[in-house]
Amino acid sequence: MQKELLVTADAQTLAFEVDCHLFQDCGFPAPSVWSFIFEPIFEIGPVEFNKPMLLAIIGTFAIIAFFWAAFGNAKVVPGKLQMVAEALYEFVRQGVAREVIGKKGEPFVPLLVSLFFFVWMLNLWALIPLAQFPVSSVIAYPVGLALLVWVTYMTVTFRTNGLVGGFRNLCVPSGLPKPIYVLLTPLEFVSNVFVRPFTLAVRLFANMFAGHILILIFTIATWYMLGTVLGTVYASASFLMTLVLTVFELFIQALQAYVFTVLTATYLSQALEEAH
Repeated sequence: MQKELLVTADAQTLAFEVDCHLFQDCGFPAPSVWSFIFEPIFEIGPVEFNKPMLLAIIGTFAIIAFFWAAFGNAKVVPGKLQMVAEALYEFVRQGVAREVIGKKGEPFVPLLVSLFFFVWMLNLWALIPLAQFPVSSVIAYPVGLALLVWVTYMTVTFRTNGLVGGFRNLCVPSGLPKPIYVLLTPLEFVSNVFVRPFTLAVRLFANMFAGHILILIFTIATWYMLGTVLGTVYASASFLMTLVLTVFELFIQALQAYVFTVLTATYLSQALEEAH
C-alpha cells in the first residue's frame, strides 16, 4: 500500500488508498510520527510558523477575549458571561491557590489562573473541528510551561529565604537525624531542582500524546474496517470506542490542566516556607 504525507496550511492528514479496507490484503495505516510533525505555514528567518503555533496563539487570544468580555465592564449584578467567568476564576483561586498555598497564595492567583486555562485550551484543540490536534502533545509546549514554573519556583524560593536559606529550603528537610542528610540532601536537590520540572512537562505531554494516538487509531480503524458485513460490525464497535475515548479525553484534558496547576501551587507553597 502506498501512502504519503500531505500537509497544508490548515490541516495534516495521512493519504492512503481510500479503497483499502480490512480483508483486502492491505495493511492498517497506523498513526505514527506523521501525526505530530507539521510543515511550516510560513517562515520568518530561521523560525518556522506551523499549525501548533497557530493554535497556541489563537487559544491565547481566545482566553484573553473571554475574560476581557466578562470583566471588561464588570457589574455588581453580573450577567451570565460574568457569572461563568467569576465561577471559573474562583475555582482556581479558592480550590487551588488558597487550598494549597493559603493566604500567601493570593499574589499568585493570576499566574495559576493563566496556567490552568492556557493548558486546558492547548488540550481542548484535540477535539475542536478543523484543529483536532492537542498542542500540548508537542513536547516543546509542556517544556516551555514547565520552565516558566521552574523559574518562578526558584525565584520565589530565593527571594523568600535568601541564598543560603533558599538552598536549605530546597535540600534540607527539617526534623530528621543528621546522618540521613548525607544521602538525603543531594537527592532532595536533584528532585526539587531537576526532576520536578521534568516530570511536570512529561506528565502533561505523555497524557495528551497517548490520548491523541488512541483516538487516531480507532478513527482510522473505523474507516479501514468498512467494506464487508463483518467489517462493518467491527467498524461500528471501533466508532463507538472513538466516541467513548473522546468523552474520556474531555475529562483527561481538564484533569491534566488541574494537575499542572495544583503541582505549580504545591511548588510555590514549598518555596514560601521558611527554611529551618
